[in-house]
Amino acid sequence: MKVLVGLSGGVDSSVAALLLKQQGYEVIGATMSIWGKNGLAVSEGKHDACYGPDEKEDIELASKLAKQLDIPYHVVDCVTKYEDIVLANFKKEYLAGHTPNPCVWCNALVKFGVLPQVAKLNGIEFDKFATGHYARVVEENGRFLLKKGVAPHKDQSYFLYRLKQEQLKHIILPLGEYTKDKIREIARENHLEAADKPDSQDFYGGDYNELLGVKEKVGNIVDTNGKVLGQHKGIWNYTIGQRKGIGISAPEPLYVLELRKDTNEVVVGFADKTFKKLLIANDLNWIAIDKLTEPVKCQAKIRSTQQPVDVEIKPHGDDEVEVNFDDMQKSIAIGQSAVFYDDDIVLGGGIIKSVS
Repeated sequence: MKVLVGLSGGVDSSVAALLLKQQGYEVIGATMSIWGKNGLAVSEGKHDACYGPDEKEDIELASKLAKQLDIPYHVVDCVTKYEDIVLANFKKEYLAGHTPNPCVWCNALVKFGVLPQVAKLNGIEFDKFATGHYARVVEENGRFLLKKGVAPHKDQSYFLYRLKQEQLKHIILPLGEYTKDKIREIARENHLEAADKPDSQDFYGGDYNELLGVKEKVGNIVDTNGKVLGQHKGIWNYTIGQRKGIGISAPEPLYVLELRKDTNEVVVGFADKTFKKLLIANDLNWIAIDKLTEPVKCQAKIRSTQQPVDVEIKPHGDDEVEVNFDDMQKSIAIGQSAVFYDDDIVLGGGIIKSVS
C-alpha cells in the first residue's frame, strides 16, 4: 500500500515516515509549501513556527530525511489556498475581536485537504495519507472515529476535530500510540537529523500585525461599567484573558474580558470577572455522531492545552449547541474551538460564538 506522508521537517513527521516504512508501506514524502510572503514586511520573528520565511529550511530537512529513508519526495504548492483559507480567516476573525485558531482550519482544509488533493492532481499516486499528529483513527461499525493520542499531555485530537468521514477513511496516524519522549528516542536511534529539533510553538513567529496589514485604530480601554481607563491602538492586539501588556495601573492585575468591534473598546476587569459557565458554539462538525438531537453529558476542551472538563451539551437552533460547564471556566474566547469528547473519542466540536 502506498502512503503519502506530510513531512514538515520536524521530528514527528520524520518518525511517522520511518515507522510506516518499517511496517512495510510504500512511503512517499510530501511537504506543503505555504509561505508566499504576500508582500509582507516581515520581521525576523522566531524560528520553529508553522508559517514563516524559514520554510525553506524545513523543506531542506524534509528532503534530507527522504534521501535518508530512500523514499520519493515532493514539494506541493499550497500557497494560494493557504492564503485564501487560513490567512483570510485569521484576519477576518482578529479584526472582529475574536481569537481564531489557524491550526484547526489548516489541518481540516489544507493539510488534510488541499495537500493530498493537489498531490494527486500532480500525478502522485497513493492510497492513504499520514501525518505526525498524536491522535488515533479507528473504524467501528462502518464509522471512522477520531480518538485522543495515548499521551495526554501531547494529544492533538483537538486540532483535528473538523475532519470529515471521507478524510478519516484515508488517514493513518502512526504516532497516536506513542509518547513524545519515545518518538525522540526512535529518531535518535535511527540518526534522524530532526531528532532534537524543537517543536513549533505557534503558527507564525513574527508580529501578528504583519499578517493583518492594518493601520492603528485608537480606542478606549474601559472597565465593566464603561469607565475609560486608557487607550489602545487596535483591539486585534489583545486576546481574551490577557494580563500582561495592558498598561493600566490597578490595585490588582487586570485581564482582558471582552473585545468590542462595534465600539472599538477593550473591556478589562479583575480575575473574578474572567470566569464563565456557558457558551454557544456554531459551525459544528460531528465525527462520532451524525447530529446532536438531545442533551448529552460529556467532556469539552475550549483550548488545545486544557484537559477535558465535564459539560452538558444540547441543541440550540440550527447548527448550534449550548455548552453548560459543571465548573466555571476562565477566559473563554470567542473564535476558539470547543471540542467535545466521550472519554477518548472525539464527538465533534464547533466555533465559540458567545459566552455568558
